Amino acid sequence: MPRTVIFDLDGVIFDSETVVRNGWRYAAGIMKIDDIDRLFLQAVGTNHAQTEAMVKRELGEDFSYAELRRYSSIYFREFTARNGLPVKPGVRELLEYLKKQNRKIGLASSSNMEYIRRELNTAGLLGYFSTIVSGDQFARSKPEPDIYLTACEKIGTDPEEAYAIEDSYNGIISASRAGMHPIMVPDLLPPTEEMRELSETICSSLFEVRAYLETNGR
Repeated sequence: MPRTVIFDLDGVIFDSETVVRNGWRYAAGIMKIDDIDRLFLQAVGTNHAQTEAMVKRELGEDFSYAELRRYSSIYFREFTARNGLPVKPGVRELLEYLKKQNRKIGLASSSNMEYIRRELNTAGLLGYFSTIVSGDQFARSKPEPDIYLTACEKIGTDPEEAYAIEDSYNGIISASRAGMHPIMVPDLLPPTEEMRELSETICSSLFEVRAYLETNGR
């Protein structure tokens, strides 16, 4: 069974997608944008370039995505300054288990590297990951497989020998296209029939992921 585990970041390690969604809602209130949740959920799991392209398709080429990002970033910074970025329950326990099992542990996130390393370091989790790949390194974001293929190459494992822990549709599709073993831990997006078909299993929490790996992933 696979010995490598590669994590997504937002919605898997950090309970950050709710914060980001609220930032989009804050921006939408200022910019008078309707149905912002629908747009946000389409963007979950993708990088900024792909998100911008999607938003402009929906709202028009003249729409200022930069302004949307600016307002939403203000909300995000103010929230995290007051509260920190919440860590998902079971993260530390799962990472410690994988470390003790001598598993290769990597991270493939659509977020930018500066943000990834800052937040992992603040949470005391950075040292668990031998390989980190970020969305700003790629022209093609999730759901394309590029980011996971690169993560597997950098960590020194074949994709078919690696699990991918994901919460988003785009992430599960990306890992599946890369030939990995996707495990879905739903966050804002509930599992669909397609997600059930593409995922090796769907777990309700990272505690359940650990139990699954203990039973099936040795």
